[in-house]
Amino acid sequence: MPTLYLDNFNIVCATLGGFITLFGLVSYLCKETFYLSEPLISLVAGVVFSPHAANLIRPFEYAQGHEETLEVITLYFTRLVLGVQLVLAGIQLPHKYLKKEWKSLAFLLGPVMTTMWIVTSLLIFALVPKISFLHALAVGACVTPTDPVLSNSIVKGKFADKNIPKDLQRIIIAESGANDGLGYPFLFLPLFLILHTGYGGLGQDNSAGHAVGKWFYETWGYTIILSVVYGGIVGWLAKELLHWAEERKYVDRESFLVHAITLALFIVGTMGMLGSDDVLACFIAGNTFTWDDWFRRETKDDSLQPTIDMLLNVSVFIWFGAVCPWSAFVHNHVIPVYRLIPLGILVLLLRRPPIVWLLHRKIHQIEETKQAVFVGFFGPIGVSAIFYLYLSLEFLNHITVDGEVRPDAEYLKEVMMVVIWFLVICSIIIHGLTIPLGKLGFYLPRTISEALSRERDGETTPAFHVDDSEESRIGGSSATRIRRIGRSIIRSNRSSLSISRSSTRPHPLSLNQTPATTQELGARSTRPPSPTPNVSTDQLAAMEASGKLEEPQLGPRTIRFPDEVHIDGDGKYGA
Repeated sequence: MPTLYLDNFNIVCATLGGFITLFGLVSYLCKETFYLSEPLISLVAGVVFSPHAANLIRPFEYAQGHEETLEVITLYFTRLVLGVQLVLAGIQLPHKYLKKEWKSLAFLLGPVMTTMWIVTSLLIFALVPKISFLHALAVGACVTPTDPVLSNSIVKGKFADKNIPKDLQRIIIAESGANDGLGYPFLFLPLFLILHTGYGGLGQDNSAGHAVGKWFYETWGYTIILSVVYGGIVGWLAKELLHWAEERKYVDRESFLVHAITLALFIVGTMGMLGSDDVLACFIAGNTFTWDDWFRRETKDDSLQPTIDMLLNVSVFIWFGAVCPWSAFVHNHVIPVYRLIPLGILVLLLRRPPIVWLLHRKIHQIEETKQAVFVGFFGPIGVSAIFYLYLSLEFLNHITVDGEVRPDAEYLKEVMMVVIWFLVICSIIIHGLTIPLGKLGFYLPRTISEALSRERDGETTPAFHVDDSEESRIGGSSATRIRRIGRSIIRSNRSSLSISRSSTRPHPLSLNQTPATTQELGARSTRPPSPTPNVSTDQLAAMEASGKLEEPQLGPRTIRFPDEVHIDGDGKYGA
């Protein structure tokens, strides 16, 4: 007898597949019309599917009821996503980018990152009760790096192409990729001090010198330097091997395109076995892999890497929505909610914008004050913060006395779980809604103001309006006029697009006539149109029989998505 198999695997596959399929149907509308980011939409979906609502995604059951197992699953998931993201981030940068722009990156990874760490730690120390400054430094270090996953929402898409210069996009990508791996020194300095000197050094040697020494040779030597060297060597070898195979036609197109993804998986696995910084190694490997810009140019118009990137982004933020300890924000033993909310607001306002504004003249990619405000505000907290959170929890679980986690480490674990998760949720929501709310705040007052001014002046909008201006006469004769019906309050750039498109299509009655370019249309609109001779049906038949009438040549039909249509610098229509 047929039965329903409602096991977790079937439910997860159906839920993820159904959501991503339905979201894909309106993805362009959400991202390029309403400017809603994938992480925000996926987070909301994760909450809906979580045990708090529909109970379709059940993280605690997947971990077989063990809290530590759930922490390990989340840690490994974030490692995988960050590894792939950072290899792709390194590949997006032009050749030898880290070498050329080392001065700008030095300011962003040095003074800016250090200030972000100190300011965040001071805010946590001030607002979280019963916490030492050393513990606050550990919590602040987790949210210091900017997130490469959330940064994609402001450096990709229509908004970025229109409003953010390419140089600024690249420096944001480079910073978010590099500072993820460089979060290790900021985090492990307080963690080593807590291990050796915390709680009176119980169970340890109570030696700060020993802690600082371990920080130097373990964190800087084994973790940072090894990851940079290893990532550079692996990325260079992968590039040379791919060159060799491609020149001899040994590699097919599919394997060529997926090479960067497999490189990320290899580095995450091998560096994980070595116990070093796989995050930084992935970014260095990605940049070295395209050091000569060959692979980036070859895959520039390919959609495989962005597709895998999108699938990982959607999946990880759905997981975050399901695994986030929502109830702990209200019911916890470390910080009341009336302190937690101001902490989230102050961290987003003071953690990064002031220092970026003060130093923006030292960073040549930031040319204006408005750009400094934008770069300062959009320093999101996301996947990298969750990665460092669970990395810290794994470290703190090993600070034990008589088989139990030491009391100061246990208290710090709860503080980290509540504060870091709350700051991540605040960043996803605030940064995800800033652009659409900013657009609404720009257009809505202007629209209302124009409507009120017309009503005050007694002006009424005609129900039917025909635009009979000279600019609408494409072709020159009244027989081929294009009339615009109606009126719009907000001007759109689509008018230039429609003119450019119509100018590239020959009229079926034109005799050996070359399509007009945008520049010719602009010049033609300033002089009276020349009349087009009237052609009878008999004359058309005679010309067609004699071969004088040319049929318009139609190109091959292709599918064009909305984000593939643009007007280039010469004013020509293309993809």
